[in-house]
Amino acid sequence: MSDFSEFVVYADESGDHGLVAIDPQYPVFALVFCALRKADYIADVVPAVQRFKFGIWGHDAVVLHEHDIRKSKGPFAILLTDRALRERFYSDLNSLVEAAPVTIFAAVIDKTGLHARYADTQNPYRIALRFCMKQLHTMLSEERQHGRTVHVIFESRGRKEDRELELEFRRIAANDSGSGPGRQDFGLFDFQPVFVPKAANSVGLQLADLTARPIALSHLRPDQPNRAFEIVRPKIGGLAQLP
Repeated sequence: MSDFSEFVVYADESGDHGLVAIDPQYPVFALVFCALRKADYIADVVPAVQRFKFGIWGHDAVVLHEHDIRKSKGPFAILLTDRALRERFYSDLNSLVEAAPVTIFAAVIDKTGLHARYADTQNPYRIALRFCMKQLHTMLSEERQHGRTVHVIFESRGRKEDRELELEFRRIAANDSGSGPGRQDFGLFDFQPVFVPKAANSVGLQLADLTARPIALSHLRPDQPNRAFEIVRPKIGGLAQLP
């Protein structure tokens, strides 16, 4: 049996990957892989997130969800009524993400451009997933993780969608997703997808969720100030903007 990798990967997306009804206000799909060394995740990242939550709510049961934060929904409604707390929340959250020892691989797909060029023959999720896995492969090779089991954690979206994603993931991991010069051998690693519900309160998935939309917006609205993207930019190990 392979030993476990020293790294764990958390994945999340921004936008939907459908090409049938493209939202003109948000015609992009972004997928991010957040790779963390497990020792750093255990010693630094998880305690930092817990300290942050205890400082704001007095407990750590709240799930940091970018959409709910942006809309001040649920437990984040407190940000609407307390200006001092809101300022501390965003300052501490930015510091938390800035300090996180994470390497981010991301792909942003312009769905309108993709559909115009390829009609319905290309799946945005498939393209983004292949890019992120290729970037992850390169990093793991540099870190000499060959032969080890690498877990990639996804938020569960439902049985059907999870099954489709797992099938595509395993196709790539089995080297069934194309050939050509410079093709990477994914069989050098034991890639294993793991699906968990949002209610699991996974710190790694929350970190990935916080980074996906800022990266997508950096492509969609490049001239718009994007403080969140400036924070994550130095952590990006690979970024594709397609097509």
